[in-house]
Amino acid sequence: MSNYASHPSVRLYSLLMVLLTVLFAQTSSAQTNIAGGKENIRLNQIGFYPGAEKTAIVLTGKSNTFQIETIDKKIVFKGTLQKSVKPDFAGNFTSIAGFTTFNKPGKYMLYVPDAGYSWPFEIKRSVHREVAAGSVKAYYFMRASIPLKEKFAGKWQRAEGHPDTNVLVHPSAATDKRPVGTVISSPRGWYDAGDYNKYIVNSGISTSTLLSLYEDFPDYMKTVSLNIPESGNHIPDVLNEILWNLRWMLTMQDLNDGGVYHKLTNAAFDKFEMPDKATAPRYVVQKGTAATLDFAAVMAQASRIFRKFPKELPGLADSCLNQSEKAWEWANKNPDIAYDQNSLNQKYSPQITTGAYGDRKFNDEFIWAASELFVTTGQDKFLNAVNLLPDENMPMPSWAQVRLLGYYSLVKSSNLASYHAPKDLPEIKKRLLTFADNLIKGADETAYRTVMDKSAGNFHWGSNSDAANQGVALVQAYKLSGDSKYLVYALDNLDYILGRNGSGYSYVTGYGSKTPMHPHHRPSASDGIVDPVPGLLVGGPNPGMQDGIKVPSTLPDEAYIDDERAYAANEIAINWNAPFAYLSNAIEALQDKLKPLK
Repeated sequence: MSNYASHPSVRLYSLLMVLLTVLFAQTSSAQTNIAGGKENIRLNQIGFYPGAEKTAIVLTGKSNTFQIETIDKKIVFKGTLQKSVKPDFAGNFTSIAGFTTFNKPGKYMLYVPDAGYSWPFEIKRSVHREVAAGSVKAYYFMRASIPLKEKFAGKWQRAEGHPDTNVLVHPSAATDKRPVGTVISSPRGWYDAGDYNKYIVNSGISTSTLLSLYEDFPDYMKTVSLNIPESGNHIPDVLNEILWNLRWMLTMQDLNDGGVYHKLTNAAFDKFEMPDKATAPRYVVQKGTAATLDFAAVMAQASRIFRKFPKELPGLADSCLNQSEKAWEWANKNPDIAYDQNSLNQKYSPQITTGAYGDRKFNDEFIWAASELFVTTGQDKFLNAVNLLPDENMPMPSWAQVRLLGYYSLVKSSNLASYHAPKDLPEIKKRLLTFADNLIKGADETAYRTVMDKSAGNFHWGSNSDAANQGVALVQAYKLSGDSKYLVYALDNLDYILGRNGSGYSYVTGYGSKTPMHPHHRPSASDGIVDPVPGLLVGGPNPGMQDGIKVPSTLPDEAYIDDERAYAANEIAINWNAPFAYLSNAIEALQDKLKPLK
């Protein structure tokens, strides 16, 4: 290997760069340092709605004033900075720039003496429409078993990967009717995250969240065009995209008994290469209680939604409900079968070392599945089989904790004419509003004025999904109560994701001025294209560094690095994109309800 750094032309180039750097440093004024301002001023890099709250955070500088300028430096608004009530996690107070009253549409920058200029932003109606649609289009780029053509994928076109028409039954999943090595066909589906495997547990919450997005905002979502192969078939594009994964999920049930395989996977993770180059054998592994109940919940929800498209999708709603009920029956006969990968690897070969998604407590999955089946069928037997309120907790949704998904469905369906409310519904409604009130309490006092920044405990593996799911919970509280205060704080969390945060990144690839360029995502790292696949939400700040990649700061909200090796902070995942897609599209649908707090 030659020593590239010792080449004469490289040494000359380096010398010139040093001289230019010194010259620039000598001629730059600290008071008008635009680059510094971009780091010192944190705001939503996409922009703001004219009638909604508008907030930016200033980290440094002695000035107590700020101004909004057009791109050509014309001053259009002046304001006074306010000191944050509480410091950030480093113990430093920030300055709050509020410019809610400025509502003229246009492109602007925020300027603070001693700090500089912000990234540019827009003020306009439907300001998040593109990133909101992009967060759903991202799932098209995650498709297995189909080539992504230039017409739909642009420069991210690629060959088909993982047809999954010859999938082997792993020894852990073998039965008399499907012995070891049986070949099944299980095509379609979404790649789960940075890897190329497909997991029912994670697909469950992801698919349901997108189904809920359509179910909660059907009129708006009918207007969202994604430019995917199915566009124009008289089915809303968000449902078209969901169908690609739903049809895969349907193949993961063993119709001989109703149980659902935990995942479809390689034995080990693929190396960083394009999907069509990854040709290792694929397996379905042990059926489990969590996967089967997640499947039951999703299929029950899908049945009531796709029943509205009998001409376009004949028989699909009936198939979904039939398979949902079979899964429910299997889970009730097998209520405690956990997927324990380490234990299985001691018994069976080949060993499976891909994502485990292990879960040992299933009361939340039973609650979710029972709730969806009750709402879809109206039959009391499903809710009678579970304890809807097993404790006082209202845990934030995640792949391992899905109870609130059931509560959301019970509450939002309570106004249907055919619905008879379960006895626990009033208490569930009360708890959801109390949960939302606790989320927003004290958010205005934080250094970044967001719910997310209230606790260091929010910053963990996949922290950005917490920010999005907090927003979803607040949208649900608004839908339940009609109180627009919840939308204000939901929008604050959207602002957080898009730049008003400790790292200064807009955490969605391709949307914003400072975005992740090196996500832990095999196609983005292997396709030879500088820009990563757009619309993907990265995991976000995580001081745990479980991947061994050192982050620049271990302060909770700053513990992020844009490095493709950093799967603990910079991986993407379908269950992280789903609540962001819900939040951003819901805010778009509800933009006229975004009234500033008094």
